[in-house]
Formats: sequence, C-alpha cells, structure tokens
Amino acid sequence: MMITAGGIITTLRQASAQERTLYWGLSGDDVSRLQGRLSEWGYYRGPVDGFYGSSTQQAVVDFQLNNGLVPDGVVGPGTWEALGFGPVAAAPPVEPAEVSRGVTNRDAVYLLARVIEGEAADEPFTGKVAVGAVIMNRTRSAAFPHSLAGVIYQPHAFESVSNGQYNRPISQESLQAAMLAMSGWDPTGGALYFWNPSKPVSPWIWSRNVITQIGRHVFAH
Repeated sequence: MMITAGGIITTLRQASAQERTLYWGLSGDDVSRLQGRLSEWGYYRGPVDGFYGSSTQQAVVDFQLNNGLVPDGVVGPGTWEALGFGPVAAAPPVEPAEVSRGVTNRDAVYLLARVIEGEAADEPFTGKVAVGAVIMNRTRSAAFPHSLAGVIYQPHAFESVSNGQYNRPISQESLQAAMLAMSGWDPTGGALYFWNPSKPVSPWIWSRNVITQIGRHVFAH
C-alpha cells in the first residue's frame, strides 16, 4: 500500500490534534472526536459541532467522575487515554497564550482562572487574586476537599460554578491572578470564605471571623 505525502501530513495532524489538551472555548476536529466518543458512550447528547461548550464540558465532568478522574472538565492525557484514544503524554499540552511556561500545572491554572473570572470579573486585580487565594487556602484546610477540582466542584460552594458564569471567556487579569494565587500570594491573610455583603447571604456566614474587605468582597476565616 502506498501512503502519499498528503496522507502522512493528515495522519500527523490527527495525532497532534488528539494530543491537544481541550477545555471550554476551544474548537476543532479533536473536539468533534471527543463529542463523538462521549455521545457513543451516553455522556453527551448535544450536536457534534466541534465546539467545546458547556454541554461538552458537563459530559466530560460526568465521564471523569465515573472513571475515577479529577472532574475538572479539562481533557488532558489521562482523560484522553480513558476515552480510548491511547496514551498522549508524549506531546506537551496546549496552554493559554497568557500562561507562563513556568507554571507546571496549566490545566489547574486555567480552572482556577475560570472561577476567578466568574466570581470576581468586576473586582480589582488584588480582589481577583484574593478569590483565588481563598480557593487555594481551602485545598489546605481539613474542612474542605484537598484537591483544586474538589474544592471548586463542591456542591453549592461557588455561585459562578452553580449558575455557569465560570464558563465566560477568561481575561488576562484572571489568568495572572490565578498564577499568583497558586504561587502563594494571599492578600486575604488566610481567608476561607468570601462574599458580597450587598447580596443576600446566609446569616451564618457573618459568624465567621472577618479578616478584611477587598473591593466589594468581605473575606473571613
């Protein structure tokens, strides 16, 4: 059998696409393959349109939960392999352009940035970092799950996750804030909670030890 140069290029492109880390907002043939496999296995019921939207993300999270994977909605090497596309660790994941190569866990940065955007899009930069710091502080607290995805996807923990606002496009500020929070900057001084006092909140939250206010958010331990 003769393989043409065009066929080799096509094969290489397909292999490269399969190795790409996928997350909300991306599009392409690899997203279509992902949707097709999730549809075959009963996780995805939307159109196979090649766009990684909220319904695709939810299908990925459901698949990850059912297969012992971190339910972060990001299709990295482990999720690709579990989906039956083979090991893909040989190729580096594609990262958002704004994310520094000095950050080792790019998927985690992206996930944290999504919640920062959803919770604090209109807050000052320090307020964005502060929201990220609260999430990071929770991963180190015995009162919360010890993984980033576990904290973020804890039921009713963050309004933007519950209502889907964390799926909005991510700003460069939110990406930078996520990186700084993961690097250890904590403008809150160890807070585990934050809320906007101008919005309806549970009276219980005011029983927490208030540390500071940054922007429109109150931060407490």
